[in-house]
Amino acid sequence: MKAGTIHTALRSLPVAPLSAVAPGTVLILAPHADDESLGCGGLIAACCAAGRPPVVVIVTDGAASPPNSPTWPADRLRQQRQAEAIRAVECLGLSRQRIGFMGLPDAAAPHSGPVFGHAVSQLARLVATHGCTTVLAPWRADPHCDHEAAWKMGVALQEHCAIALLAYPVWGWLIPADRELDHDMPVGMRLDISPYRAHKARAIAMHESQYGHLITDDPTAFSLPEDLLAALSSDFEVFVRP
Repeated sequence: MKAGTIHTALRSLPVAPLSAVAPGTVLILAPHADDESLGCGGLIAACCAAGRPPVVVIVTDGAASPPNSPTWPADRLRQQRQAEAIRAVECLGLSRQRIGFMGLPDAAAPHSGPVFGHAVSQLARLVATHGCTTVLAPWRADPHCDHEAAWKMGVALQEHCAIALLAYPVWGWLIPADRELDHDMPVGMRLDISPYRAHKARAIAMHESQYGHLITDDPTAFSLPEDLLAALSSDFEVFVRP
């Protein structure tokens, strides 16, 4: 199926209330610090306003970019990315006690094996501790290895804990429209986040290391593309059933 057809279908999914998308406490798996705000910022704000704050887990340490900055070595970048994520979720109404960092290697999160299994066990303990009823993971069609790893963790967690699983697209919005995807017509729902759109924008802006202005001594440093920000600046967030 063409990616453009899938994009159109995603944008046309039925609008559902928060109680249908997140009935209870949600565990959000974000591959990197910023994915929580890009893909689920409105939902996080809505859950907090409803008195049901989610649990956010940042899977990787975010230290892979920039690879050649003399002033931003990996340790400093890890600390910066964590601080940005904490400030971002606080913009959405979530306390820093509700966000955790797994610290897996950026651009090399495991897809299987002992480290993967240990990560799923850690997540299962969080589910039990917080009474989570739904896990949100990146859409399996997102074209990034860490997003795929986090999706697989969500699937394993669903099987291990018997909780609901929904996926949120991030980089999947930028797949060229004419590309063929091994994907069925998506089924799921959209959440109206218009009351929280400004909160989401402020949260995304907190990830200043992702905009190319903070780290200026490495020309290969990552910067969030404008077309991705535009795709995610909407009154709706999309959640897909597996």
